[in-house]
Amino acid sequence: MVASWPEPIVSVQALSQAGVSTVPNRYVKAAHQRPIYNSDQSGLDMEIPVLDMSDVWRNPEGLKRVRKACEEWGFFQVVNHGVDHELMERVRGAWREFFDLPVEMKRKYANSPDTYEGYGSRIGVVKDAKLDWSDYFFLNYLPSSIRNLSMWPSQPPKIRELIEGYGEEVKKLCERLVETLSESLGLEPNHLMKAFGGEDKVGASLRANFYPKCPQPHLTLGLSSHSDPGGITIVLSDENVAGLQVRRGDCWVTVKSVPNALIVNIGDQMQILSNGIYKSVEHQVIVNSGMDRVSLALFYNPRSDIPIGPVEELLTDNRPALYKPIRFDEYRLMIRQKGPSGKNQVDSLLAST
Repeated sequence: MVASWPEPIVSVQALSQAGVSTVPNRYVKAAHQRPIYNSDQSGLDMEIPVLDMSDVWRNPEGLKRVRKACEEWGFFQVVNHGVDHELMERVRGAWREFFDLPVEMKRKYANSPDTYEGYGSRIGVVKDAKLDWSDYFFLNYLPSSIRNLSMWPSQPPKIRELIEGYGEEVKKLCERLVETLSESLGLEPNHLMKAFGGEDKVGASLRANFYPKCPQPHLTLGLSSHSDPGGITIVLSDENVAGLQVRRGDCWVTVKSVPNALIVNIGDQMQILSNGIYKSVEHQVIVNSGMDRVSLALFYNPRSDIPIGPVEELLTDNRPALYKPIRFDEYRLMIRQKGPSGKNQVDSLLAST
């Protein structure tokens, strides 16, 4: 893996705070990649499903709703998910306080492309690539043996404690969700977790995102179009500012966060395991000129050193294996080198290619 970034890293937040009146060229997207704002999202079919975890847990009708959401959207929001609401507010607030620290304090945690762990402002190591209008902090969470606590921020006070507490509660939710997804596919409850490598072998990482105010939001994106490389992603969205957009056919649907809900999306590894029954859907983040935005994503991933391929029980004569097996560490490396690029990575594994 490349040990250093191809160009000096610039804090997007620092650019925004400096009061730039135009977006620097390195952030200006090609015309076909610029944000699209749909004027009419009034229909229920233009909102991602909202699922009540108390209704879907071991409930055949609820499992049907889960399957429909995963087949048609690849995204859904969950309520009654078991994660403490006050903890959600506190961890989100702590990350906002972190990003408000002086840039010199944040740069103590500057990351590099070999692990991505720490404070950064770009994904991918392609020289002269167009960049996204965002800063982030990435850290490894599971297995606990790979945590590098020296790279966890120490300010604001109690942020490490909040990261740990939030991570543990979301981990439990992920375990329930993987079991639920397994049952919704007609598999034994523990089947997908076994395919992930087992509860004690799964990987998880956290990424806190900061999307600063932007003087020309129509020219750039906070995060370019992509599908998530891992198993499932749990997103704690900004409570005040919308920004996440999900592809729905030829449209981009801006997600309207439900109070105290968490957003769940299917990752590429789950698409592969389900043999394409469940979809990892393209999504992106738009920015705005009036308000900063903070979100927190936890990526729950298979064990990194075992091949991930379609589950044998889901294969039929009419639907043979669509994807070639690949280890997650190999797959993740492709993403880290190239940066966000729609569905190109998972499509490259199609057995016919």
